[in-house]
Amino acid sequence: MNPSGQRQPPRGRFVDIGGRHLRIVCEGPEGPGPTVVFEAGAFGFSADWAEVQARLAAQGVRSCAYDRAGLGYSDPGPSPRDGVGVAEDLEKLLTAAEVKPPYVLVGHSMAGVRIWLFRQRNKAETAGLVFVDAATPYIVNRRESDPILNGFSALSRLAGLGASVGVLRAFGFMGDTIGLPSEPAAEKRWAFGDAEHNRVAVQEVVLWRKAAEQAAASGDLDPDLPVAVITAGHGDGGPWRQVYAEPAKRARQGYAVDVASANHANLLGLRHAGEVVKAIDFVLAAAHDRASGETGARAGG
Repeated sequence: MNPSGQRQPPRGRFVDIGGRHLRIVCEGPEGPGPTVVFEAGAFGFSADWAEVQARLAAQGVRSCAYDRAGLGYSDPGPSPRDGVGVAEDLEKLLTAAEVKPPYVLVGHSMAGVRIWLFRQRNKAETAGLVFVDAATPYIVNRRESDPILNGFSALSRLAGLGASVGVLRAFGFMGDTIGLPSEPAAEKRWAFGDAEHNRVAVQEVVLWRKAAEQAAASGDLDPDLPVAVITAGHGDGGPWRQVYAEPAKRARQGYAVDVASANHANLLGLRHAGEVVKAIDFVLAAAHDRASGETGARAGG
């Protein structure tokens, strides 16, 4: 455990994207198929995906997760940290790190709008999308979302204030709500109490609606693009589950599954990571079929 909040030795490597460095963690063998690229949610970074990455690597699938500018171990980036700013950083990182396309983008929580925007900016390079309990323009643009977004923004500011005065360091043991292996779990506990990490995370949350608007303005996804949606604890047929699943319903090769026993965080951890891997596997297979000129079937429920 790391209750003191000391910085952990980083996994992965640091890549120069033009005078500043971003941390990237790649697992699994390089091959001809798409590389899975992970985008973490609010307050998250590459550690969030460690268990999913380990399981993909065991299957021989190459994947990369990274820390956005100012989060985790990455250097700060220029303002604003909106959807376009983040997408530009990721584009530079993948090029500088020589992570070659095509990509299957996987986004958790607020990162749903980020992978949507990245795909629309890089259509030829993106072979599929996986939304993991993730927001999309279909969700953010609904009036019913306003109280949720405003409440989360207020809580985020409070967390940032607590971190800035050192209060959260004493509660570092609470930092891993995902349920990760020991090394990435230690990284999460460190980041939970780190003032700079939390300050930048709050900036991202404040600009999240702008990022969602940028994603919406980029247009609808191509229905030929394979899409998977996996949600946590939304129940059978509830209205929010249907809104979350909308990208998969609109895709000709779509997959939508709800994991009733999971919650928003532990969907990525030791207990439920296998369900996320299944969704990724579907998109990888569908992307292969599409590249081969074959027609895939809709799956999930």
